[in-house]
Amino acid sequence: MYEQVSHSLLNDILDELKPHIRKEDLRHFYTRLGGNFYAIYSLFHHLYGSRDDFKAKMIKLVEVMANQYIKRNDELKFLDVAREKDHNWFLRQDWVGMALYTDGFADNLAGVKTRLPYLQELGINMVHLMPILDCPPGASDGGYAVSNFRDVDSRVGSLADLELLSASMIKRSMLLVLDVVVNHTSNEHEWAKKARAGDPKYQAYYYTFENRDIPDMFEETMPEIFPENAPGNFTWDEEMGRWVMTVFNDYQWDLDYSNPDVFINMLDIILYWANKGADIVRLDAVAFLWKKVGTTCQNEREAHLILQLMKDCCQVTAPGVLFIAEAIVAPVEITKYFGEDAVIAKECEIAYNATFMALLWDSVATRNAKLLNQGIKSLPNKLDRATWLNYIRCHDDIGLGFDDNDIRLADYEPSAHRRFLVDYFTGAYDDSIARGKPFGLNEKTGDARISGSLASLVGLEVAQEKGDLEAIDEAISRILLLHSMILSFGGIPLLHYGDEIGMLNDYSFLQDEHKEGDNRWIHRPKIDWDKAALRHQHGSVEQRIFDGLKKMIAVRKTIPAFADFNNRVLLDVENPHLFVFIRIHPEQPNNFVLVVGNFDATSQYLDMKDLGRRGMFQYGQVKDLCSGESPALFKDQLVVPPYRFYWLTDQQSAAGI
Repeated sequence: MYEQVSHSLLNDILDELKPHIRKEDLRHFYTRLGGNFYAIYSLFHHLYGSRDDFKAKMIKLVEVMANQYIKRNDELKFLDVAREKDHNWFLRQDWVGMALYTDGFADNLAGVKTRLPYLQELGINMVHLMPILDCPPGASDGGYAVSNFRDVDSRVGSLADLELLSASMIKRSMLLVLDVVVNHTSNEHEWAKKARAGDPKYQAYYYTFENRDIPDMFEETMPEIFPENAPGNFTWDEEMGRWVMTVFNDYQWDLDYSNPDVFINMLDIILYWANKGADIVRLDAVAFLWKKVGTTCQNEREAHLILQLMKDCCQVTAPGVLFIAEAIVAPVEITKYFGEDAVIAKECEIAYNATFMALLWDSVATRNAKLLNQGIKSLPNKLDRATWLNYIRCHDDIGLGFDDNDIRLADYEPSAHRRFLVDYFTGAYDDSIARGKPFGLNEKTGDARISGSLASLVGLEVAQEKGDLEAIDEAISRILLLHSMILSFGGIPLLHYGDEIGMLNDYSFLQDEHKEGDNRWIHRPKIDWDKAALRHQHGSVEQRIFDGLKKMIAVRKTIPAFADFNNRVLLDVENPHLFVFIRIHPEQPNNFVLVVGNFDATSQYLDMKDLGRRGMFQYGQVKDLCSGESPALFKDQLVVPPYRFYWLTDQQSAAGI
């Protein structure tokens, strides 16, 4: 959009750019800058326009974008252009991700490079390296307390190792996902050290206060994130002689984005890692980016404006790079991180589908899909050119963030149902097969979240201890059922490392003084490669899970109906144990896949008359695309065995899919 004020300013800025920038061939850069500048100017002016140094900060912002564009190598610029032409590239069904800790998976970055064939064997082509930036050896929050945003932690390797890994992944057509922690720094970061030493410039990078007056006003409405280990939201720093906002842990200092220098520096850091080969940047804790007295300091409008500004700036310098919003918030809030009042995503292209994750765990515990069906109905529609990350579990705890009204509509009482789920997954419930741990227990409210590996939470740990072969079979079926849901729902499925071979809870964290107080390390394992080698031993648990997932992933990639173009229709069926939806080919409406999952321990039947689509399976020629079987229909009823899933189509449509 052309607008005189902003473009007059743009002309001034271009005239004032440093000589080394003006002499470069920046044709693509200037085209993109012109196309995005009105939005960039408008957002930057809304956030910082009242400042006397507004124009100087705008010049600095453009210089950062230009400098990082100049540093971007030709191979990455080629990918940018290709992805601009094929702008829906990430919505296809081809992508399947895995999140992993570098040291837990393969010791270091060089080790990850040597294990890429293992990931390719499974079918993984998107790898999220959990935070690898420099952080203190002890108080690091698993890597999310960053002390240097521009270097790799020496414990996992070097920048050179990362560049070699990225180059290898590009050759293999694999995507690299890296974290940038945008909400806070470690208290050992250079900025924090200068603030602690009394430098007012860097004290203005954080929320710091001489006394408790303002912190106490914040505390009236701010929730506690880690009430057990880090109660409250402010920490007294003795050396600085000031209170500092520390929403997560006392060693993680929250950045103040009302300061434009904070924004410009963080944008520079994001582009820096884009230039190191990140195809996707995961922006951590985005819900917390703007703080206001009298609010929860989450999901504020300005936080969304900051993300829009980051996205617009990134599209100028590195348009092939996507953003993931790490915002584990209520369903009504989560889709806002794609962008409000928009048709296509204008903040982050990808967001975690935490609601779907939590609802799947509810179905495991209750053995029915009542709340799952109700919760998905209430999940707001996402934008075009945006997609979900669908996952069963991740590095964090499992939160039970269902909407209370959905719980009531599923015929449960909200507080009692949440207590049941915590009791079930922590083994306190008599009939439980799970071996999880409560996390973040709030003694004031009784709320808690859940830690534990996938295999241990679905009963494999207990079954193997008892030597119960039938229970082992059921646990494996649950693991495959859950993965069948995230692989078919619509979006990018994201596996958690170790789940592909059924790794159990890892209790070794109790021997590490830096980890023993955080039981989330129970599901952040160190891969046992001898155990992984058992995937080649026929009949082993590892082989059954690995090969089951490998086959599912391979089949998924052949089914265009699984591409994410808002082409999913949830179906109401009378059987409460079944979760049923249709995925429709985006260009061929008559080609479809009917996804059916049975969460019960007994066989259930699906009355095909409930489907509400005339012509589906009208001749009884049903084919399961994953197994290749043709399940029998009797009087319009399909039998679904315990913990079984089907990806069904008719024989005629199968050829088109």
